[in-house]
Amino acid sequence: MSVQAGESWSYDRYKFHGLSLSGIRTAVAMPELSLSFDVAQGYPYLLTLKHFFITHGHLDHAAGIPYILSQKAMTSQPAPNFYMPKSLVEPMDQIMKLWEKIEGHQYTYNFIPVEADMEFPLNQNVYVKAFPTTHRIESFGYTVFEMHKKLKAELQGLSEKEIVDLRRKGQEVNEVVHIPVVSFTGDTQIEFLDSRPWIRKSKILMMESTYIDNRKTIESARQWGHTHLDEIIPRLKDIESEKIVLIHLSSRYSDTEMKKIISHRIPVEYQDKVEIFPGR
Repeated sequence: MSVQAGESWSYDRYKFHGLSLSGIRTAVAMPELSLSFDVAQGYPYLLTLKHFFITHGHLDHAAGIPYILSQKAMTSQPAPNFYMPKSLVEPMDQIMKLWEKIEGHQYTYNFIPVEADMEFPLNQNVYVKAFPTTHRIESFGYTVFEMHKKLKAELQGLSEKEIVDLRRKGQEVNEVVHIPVVSFTGDTQIEFLDSRPWIRKSKILMMESTYIDNRKTIESARQWGHTHLDEIIPRLKDIESEKIVLIHLSSRYSDTEMKKIISHRIPVEYQDKVEIFPGR
């Protein structure tokens, strides 16, 4: 498969398509929700999506913004929504104005500033919530939440007839629960795990692990705002996610090598939980 085509990965009913390679490219889409986390250089699999959640402004994560806007304009698509750190909005707007000057064309776009804990609805039952991450520049991660109705806890055990009777009396018998199903980080230090309680409870956690062996130390990873596998392994017991998907691995590791390292280093009780995202 060519780089521009990306790779697919799925778990349960959640499907992902994309690429993530440290310093080179990161853009992981959830096509069924018409969203992508980051945009890399603006690959073809991104061009029909509507929502783009930018973790931070480094080129390997955000360089494709102007190109995506250009392609959408050329194909008469509506202006997409780019959600990005507040500090990135003005510089990106300036970049687009320069491209308009270069091309002699005016673009329509929505650059939406993000702050921690902001919520962005995708449909009636799904929204995305931002959480702070720790990198060398302002950065955020994003969690996809689903809203489901369930019978109130205090009514559990009642018969169907009793519940129907309560409804007829005008009593609300259901409550809405907010379930974190996917959390995604861009570049970040390990502290993001403790920034918000729902992150570790997400059904799927896609997180950076740039370095995975002793060729780079924890200190070196932290100096550049990254996470080392040596920091993740002790925290596996704290993460309630059904799947932990490692992204942003360094290009110093070949596909074969990184799989071998992970299989040897992840404790046996977590082998079924931890995976490497296949698209690099």
